Amino acid sequence: MTSRILSLVLAALASLAGGTALAQSAAPQDALYVKALAATCANCHGTAGQAVAGSANATLSGRNDIAAQMRAFKSGARPATVMHQLAKGYSDAQIEAIAAYFAAQKK
Repeated sequence: MTSRILSLVLAALASLAGGTALAQSAAPQDALYVKALAATCANCHGTAGQAVAGSANATLSGRNDIAAQMRAFKSGARPATVMHQLAKGYSDAQIEAIAAYFAAQKK
């Protein structure tokens, strides 16, 4: 893992410490918690963000724009069929943690 990606992951973990009450009480703020958050994306985007070949769903691994895309879905700025509803369920800190996790995954 490059130092930049590691820094992003650590920054995301640190920001989770000030996240929602649910996040604070439901799970420890560690790499396992972040991996569990990211696992919620696997149903559509594949394990570790590797979408199934030929799928209409985007591969998330190795991308650096996920936080911006999630915020756009959450605000309604980016139209979607499902993602706008899913994105509303995450705090900004959780979105940053998920984005850092997938950015660190190999394509």
